[in-house]
Amino acid sequence: MKDRQKGRVLIADDQPEVRELLARKLQERGKQVRAFASGSALVEHLDREREEVELAVLDMDFGQGEPDGIEILRQLKERRPELPVIILTGKGSVEAAVQAIQGGAADFIEKDLYVEDKLELGMEKVERMLQVLRDNARLRAENEALGRENVFYRGELGRRYQIVSRSPAIQGILEQVERIASIPRPVLIQGERGTGKELIAAALHYGSDRRERPFVKLNCAALSAPLLESELFGHEKGAFTGATELRRGRFESADGGTLFLDEVGNTSLEFQKNVLRVIEYQEFERIGSTRTLKVDVRVVAATNADLPQEIGAGRFRADLYDRLRFSVILLPSLRERPEDIPPLVEFFAVQLCREVPSIALRPFSRPALAALEAYPWPGNVRELKFAVERALCVARGQEVGAEDLPPEVHGQLPAAAARGSFDEQLGLLEAGLLRRALEQAGGSQKQAAQALGLTYDRFRHLLRRHDLIGK
Repeated sequence: MKDRQKGRVLIADDQPEVRELLARKLQERGKQVRAFASGSALVEHLDREREEVELAVLDMDFGQGEPDGIEILRQLKERRPELPVIILTGKGSVEAAVQAIQGGAADFIEKDLYVEDKLELGMEKVERMLQVLRDNARLRAENEALGRENVFYRGELGRRYQIVSRSPAIQGILEQVERIASIPRPVLIQGERGTGKELIAAALHYGSDRRERPFVKLNCAALSAPLLESELFGHEKGAFTGATELRRGRFESADGGTLFLDEVGNTSLEFQKNVLRVIEYQEFERIGSTRTLKVDVRVVAATNADLPQEIGAGRFRADLYDRLRFSVILLPSLRERPEDIPPLVEFFAVQLCREVPSIALRPFSRPALAALEAYPWPGNVRELKFAVERALCVARGQEVGAEDLPPEVHGQLPAAAARGSFDEQLGLLEAGLLRRALEQAGGSQKQAAQALGLTYDRFRHLLRRHDLIGK
């Protein structure tokens, strides 16, 4: 099996004592090392194994009949343009060193009595270079993900944003969205978890004259206070430990467009003060900088918290609440609009079967729909989506029956559980609730605990009790 571990370094030098010295030094830094007597052997290995490599160290002169280090450098750059390469040169080989740097080498080191110390300095430089490459790759991935999301919202939401509903309440909310979409003022969306706050935020953006500009999202509950500040405002290089490069925050990314702050009720008072300032003055400073940046960003915030109650408890700023509630959208829970359950069931069923062709599309029986309409849906539309997808995956008949629904929905435990004692049945149900909460939270234990109304410590205790840690 090919080794795909990071931290691998390839060395090519025709002197065994130099190979051994360099390998030992690199292994002391935790690197995995492969050494070769020639550059051509290194290139052949790279072509054959196709493994991930962090660094290559090449001698300049491999002896008669072998390509020199500059030629091997050229071949490596053709195959792996971003692979850092250090060239080992003879003493006084300034011209060769310049040629190596011009050919794309990250550094060059003279082979003398101090080659170990020079390698240490070279590695520090390479480590910084690798961090830059990792940061750039992460930013590219974030931008690609943002582009995919924007394409999804433009295509899937369409004219009426694909918000599936027969409810007069939701139709009224869509009319409100159309009225306020192009007003460049904050909007506060309030509703229980899983009611579709993000879809409404997207509808506000793509229904406005900002629709061609970025729609940027930030889940405030998913990050600690220091990370939240960095994500939102960005930071300068050296602003804190680990800040190896300048990073632009979400406010900069959203310039000209919309920034959606989800779960804003779960933030610190200091964070709220900084957000208020940007909303009021449309300016901020990156962490570690004194330069003021100007932006044009519309803020749409969402929360499932009772903000007046949080203000009374001293956990939310009244002035930020006043600024956010220029327009307030109140999303009803799914149990308040049971007429939306049948069309949502049909929509989610069709959606799943398009995504997974191996799953057969089949109707939900009357008993199944009755059970779905009777259930209180504490997780709202998100929980309904999970229940529909699960039922379609386990159903074996021509219709989806009530027995195919999750046990908490149709009010029965699986047959295997029903044969156990009361405590055994209760334990199985409890474990099922924990697994489902984790699945719906994408593996985030913090969010799963919040969804179940549990403290994080109690949630972790229950995971350990049911041997679900790490699953």
